[in-house]
Amino acid sequence: RPDSGEYVILDKNVRNLSDNELANLRNQLAGFVFQQFHLLRRIDAQGNVYLPRIYSGDSHDIDNDTMKQLRAVDLEDRATHKPSELSGGQQQRVAIARALINDPTILYADEPTGNLDSKSEHDILAILKSLNDRGKTIIMVTHETEIAKYAKRIIRMRDGRIISDERKGELPPSEKGRGTIKDILIAERSYLNKAEVVGYFRQALSTIVSNRVRSFLSMLGILVGVAAVIAMLALGSGAKVSIAERLKTLGSNLLSIRGGSSRHHGVASGVDAVTRFTSKDVEAIQSLGPLINRVSGVVSGSAQVVNRSDNWNTRVEGVGYDYGEMRAVTPEVGRWFTQEEMNRRAKVAIIGTTVLKKLFGEENPIGSTIKINRINFNIIGIAPEKGSMGHRDHDDVVYIPLSTGMHRMFGKDYLDGMYVEVSDGNSTRLAQRKIEELIKKRHRLLQTKDTFHIRDMSEIQEMLSSTMNTMSTLLGIIAAISLIVGGIGIMNIMLVSVTERTREIGLRKAIGARKIDIMAQFLIESIVMTLSGGILGIFLGSMAAIGLSLFAGWAIKITVFSVVLATTFSVIVGLFFGLWPAKKASELNPVEALRYE
Repeated sequence: RPDSGEYVILDKNVRNLSDNELANLRNQLAGFVFQQFHLLRRIDAQGNVYLPRIYSGDSHDIDNDTMKQLRAVDLEDRATHKPSELSGGQQQRVAIARALINDPTILYADEPTGNLDSKSEHDILAILKSLNDRGKTIIMVTHETEIAKYAKRIIRMRDGRIISDERKGELPPSEKGRGTIKDILIAERSYLNKAEVVGYFRQALSTIVSNRVRSFLSMLGILVGVAAVIAMLALGSGAKVSIAERLKTLGSNLLSIRGGSSRHHGVASGVDAVTRFTSKDVEAIQSLGPLINRVSGVVSGSAQVVNRSDNWNTRVEGVGYDYGEMRAVTPEVGRWFTQEEMNRRAKVAIIGTTVLKKLFGEENPIGSTIKINRINFNIIGIAPEKGSMGHRDHDDVVYIPLSTGMHRMFGKDYLDGMYVEVSDGNSTRLAQRKIEELIKKRHRLLQTKDTFHIRDMSEIQEMLSSTMNTMSTLLGIIAAISLIVGGIGIMNIMLVSVTERTREIGLRKAIGARKIDIMAQFLIESIVMTLSGGILGIFLGSMAAIGLSLFAGWAIKITVFSVVLATTFSVIVGLFFGLWPAKKASELNPVEALRYE
């Protein structure tokens, strides 16, 4: 746009044109040949030549057209060479081919031979003269009188004023416009087509590859962040699955009832005040009707278990017939107790996996005999592995029939506790109240506080699940912070890149790039960088999680959700933190950007 005055082209006042319309004019109407060549250093001659075609939105036969222009300036054999591998004359010929790729109406040449030796100068002028003879309008700016002699019309200017206008013979007829040129050149296009997006991706990859070290350091923050997200979510998901498996051993809709003693001001009221449960209590609770599904009494204590020369101190639990299904401890190897064994106080046992390892190692224990407190017991099953929770190892246990435990092992005529399975989880509160009233009535208790305790096992499950969800969320947030830090690093690098590539941005805008083109270019570079870092981070995070599983024994679970989340987040980070640098680049003035040092 002029600082003062006005100029009209194709019946349009340039001062009134939008940025997109001006970009279309520069792309379609004009071709520019600069004194400093202004070739992009990181791409080859062919890539430099087809650059204006990207911004024209025309991808038809682009490779053939590019080679045709290089052939016209005798550089077909140098198509894959970068500017640093070309002489000054060859670089200027590439610039001419680039200026002609969109078949412009006018070719502007600013001191096209100013940086060339005499032979290269002669070659470039011969090319320009040939183009002019074929009807291409060329406007060339030069201080050299020898160069000006090639022109058929010479306009001399001094201090901004025209001092002479010399014509040398008849001017050849100029090229006619292509179709409805006014509509083509002035039409405003504010969208990106497929050819442009593909071109931007190719250039983004070229930029990243040409600055490998810096690009890798930029990706590093995203890489570490995504790896942390994958590893932490894998650990969190694995821990949730592991705990879920262990929570199954608590049973569903389960109430735990334990006896206590009546206290007054913190002092026990005496032995008689201790609530003792018996088998009659089990039967009474079972008789509460459809509200109760199953009931099992429990007695427990420590005992020395011996197998030949090996011995181990463990916990022995005498349990009822329904206990196995209620607490999910029915053996996967062997079998559970029969009702007949319960009735006759049979000396049979089911051992946990810890006891199995201590006494039998890899040997199959089914059918073997062990001594529990010097009493022989026949092993009929192995309880499923439940793992540790807190300081307690739930696999360090031996299960025996309840009647055997009470009368043969511990000599008790009462139960240490009971487990009650409620038919419906929604009726747990009602069942708890009914059981409290029943026990209070049967044992003639004036109060229930401290005399016995009923714990809802589902509340423990919910608490542990809630805790794990909270921990997983916290781990994810910590990992996300790493991604944000990495995104800030990307933004810093992109801002530096905008400053370093100011002249490149000026060139792109000079050959027809719109604001949306420049923004898309930098946003795609940012997204490609973060996405590449994200993909590497997924691989690294997976390897880290697997390593922790192998060497630390931690449970892991790499989910599709975590991979998709990490990838999506890395793209969003690239988009968000690349937006400001991209906007800053798109708003540069092409004239000022080209003159930037």
